[in-house]
Amino acid sequence: MKQFGIGQPIRRVEDRRFLTGHGRYLDDVAQPRQAHAVLLRSPHANARLRTLDTSAAAALPSVLAVLTGEDLARDGIGTIPCMTGLTNRDKSAIAMPPRPALAQDWVRHVGDAVAMVVAETAAAARDAVEQIAVEYEPLPAVVDTAHALDPGQPAVWDEHPGNLCFDWEVGDDAVVQRASASAAHRVSLTLVNNRVVANSMEPRGALGQYDPGEDSYTLWSSTQGSHFLRNLLAEHVFKMPENRIRVVTPDVGGGFGMKLFLYPEHVLVLWAAKRLGRPVKWLPDRSEAFMTDTQGRDNVTRLDLALDQELRFTGLSVEILANMGAYLSNFAPEIPTFSGAVMYSGVYAIPAIHVAVKGVFTNTVPVDAYRGAGRPEAAYALERLIDVAARRLAVPADELRRRNFIKPAAMPHTTPLGLVYDSGDFARNMSDALTAADAADFTARRAEARARGHYRGLGHAVYIEQSGFPPDEFAELRFDPAGTLTVLMGSQSSGQGHQTAYAQLAAERLGLPFHQIRVLQGDTAIIGFGRGTGGSRSLPVGGAALVHAADKLVAKGKKIAAHMLEAAEADIAFEDGAFAITGTDRSVTIEAVARAAFNPAQLPPGLEPGFAESGHFTPPAPTFPNGCHVCEVEIDPETGVIEILRYLVVDDFGTVINPLLLRGQVHGGIAQGVGQAMLERCVYEEGSGQLITGTLTDYALPRAEDLPALEFSYNVVPCRTNPLGVKGAGEAGAIGAPPALVNAVVDAVGELGIDHLDMPLTPERLWRALRDATARKAA
Repeated sequence: MKQFGIGQPIRRVEDRRFLTGHGRYLDDVAQPRQAHAVLLRSPHANARLRTLDTSAAAALPSVLAVLTGEDLARDGIGTIPCMTGLTNRDKSAIAMPPRPALAQDWVRHVGDAVAMVVAETAAAARDAVEQIAVEYEPLPAVVDTAHALDPGQPAVWDEHPGNLCFDWEVGDDAVVQRASASAAHRVSLTLVNNRVVANSMEPRGALGQYDPGEDSYTLWSSTQGSHFLRNLLAEHVFKMPENRIRVVTPDVGGGFGMKLFLYPEHVLVLWAAKRLGRPVKWLPDRSEAFMTDTQGRDNVTRLDLALDQELRFTGLSVEILANMGAYLSNFAPEIPTFSGAVMYSGVYAIPAIHVAVKGVFTNTVPVDAYRGAGRPEAAYALERLIDVAARRLAVPADELRRRNFIKPAAMPHTTPLGLVYDSGDFARNMSDALTAADAADFTARRAEARARGHYRGLGHAVYIEQSGFPPDEFAELRFDPAGTLTVLMGSQSSGQGHQTAYAQLAAERLGLPFHQIRVLQGDTAIIGFGRGTGGSRSLPVGGAALVHAADKLVAKGKKIAAHMLEAAEADIAFEDGAFAITGTDRSVTIEAVARAAFNPAQLPPGLEPGFAESGHFTPPAPTFPNGCHVCEVEIDPETGVIEILRYLVVDDFGTVINPLLLRGQVHGGIAQGVGQAMLERCVYEEGSGQLITGTLTDYALPRAEDLPALEFSYNVVPCRTNPLGVKGAGEAGAIGAPPALVNAVVDAVGELGIDHLDMPLTPERLWRALRDATARKAA
């Protein structure tokens, strides 16, 4: 194993600049003559815009412009697109209403922007916003996912009465119905997957600049993919060549999916910069982020499971209502459908599955990908259903799962929903996790807790997800004449440790020490192409592209080394950073070859100078990370407070590049999953559509004290769909944690007749459930 190569727990090299205060985030970026933008946002969730008077604001000192939706339309600025390829089950087009960067005539959620003030300072712009006079005609709002399609509900869009965005399905309903009709047992469950707010440590922001001499724009923003934003801005918004738009992403303080998308503010700062001839910057506060960042989850799901006499699963029917919010974000319809619905096979050999998904409009902030993007919703629903089935059928939950696991010998396994699992040993993960959790002796621990008046529960969940999926990703390896290497990647780090992981791959493949490798991301003027970061694609797809580029460099290096060593190319071998003549001690380092590559006199005839190669990799199929989470909890019935006593995970991520980075990704995902399961819930007021949980005073995030020391281990089952054997890991913790925690809590209180509780399991909600169940039992 090489010192800096694959499998080494190397500490993150990027942390030096972060810990010493030398990170460069968007707030640190400033341009000469920079102006500041503040947006006037609607206080109503559904209202007509009757009048908008900006004259008083425009007359204030330091105010440079007050811009409205009419100005936007007059300048021909395009709307923000939804990029879905989804169609309805009858193949008709889904509802795709326009989303302008500033509202015109109508506002559709609290926080919808109606005007923008640009001033010399942010304080002056905030003062001016308060002087804009707006006359609204407030109307009733619809916010509840479960009732958005009910007759008589307010319409979010007059053009789409009834609030139905799409009606989609996958699987064979007829086969499932036959399985249900002949089933020995049927178990049904309806549950809610609660809406959450991403709450990245660094809020979003945008800084726009226009160069009239080049007729070009530059956008600085905290994103998950510079090239993706550039493409949308060029094609859909400004309708100009891509090479006239540069997008720069500095360091990013968390994204979780939310920073992948094109937002109105990206459009507005560029548009305003051109109108004013000055750079324009917008930075939100936390409350503004609550009203404008895409939110996550928000599904209501009904499941019906059919089982035979031996408790084998024979059919599964799933019906999902998925909240899209007021507008369609870039990929919103993809999340509950192509991303999530196809995962309802889980790790089980279910012969027939049908999933129907209806997307609904509501007067709420748009919803899109949030860590896991559809896969956590599917895993939660399925793993809760199986625990409920085990309880109702009086069989241990692990035994019910074990009877129905897909066996390793069945790989590759094609699910009824069209995915092909290439690898995995699900029973081994569960067995290892339950053994580590000392599940065999749990009964004694439960009895001890009951003797103290507390409830104790042990729950587990087994998950699988799709990640590292197509299309392609890009990498370029570029040596300079001094023999040092720059790695240019099309993905984007938002805290994962890409600089370290990519350098490890380059070190492994090329035999270079870390100090000679520099990793660059996030600038479309420097990096030729990229898809950005999402779906845990960075190592399985971006890393494979890097390896492909490295192999091309080695191939070129062999030609140069053969010329330098006066040998035949076929006799040259490359290992540990050196080209050598096979069977001799004559060799030349890759650094020396790189330096020679820039000297035409040292090159073989016909070979172009320079030492750089690029690589693309398109995976033939996704990777399928999987694992088992085990959670042990204790509940105080007097307060409803849950204490997580132990939390263990056994995962399968295929080949592990850096165990330390991997552990960090899993720990962070678990924290977010526990947050959703136990604390987080985005609440809108019925009727008015007001965001009740609009600040961190009202919206609870997990803290260190909410989690025990997390116990993490892994089994290595390399995947077969990329040359590294790597399976994506960034989202897995958030997928397994919610069902594991809820299963544990329900196990703790099951003796009271409770077999399901919806997230989040806040102390109040749990206390009320315990009180009501105790009263029922006493009666």
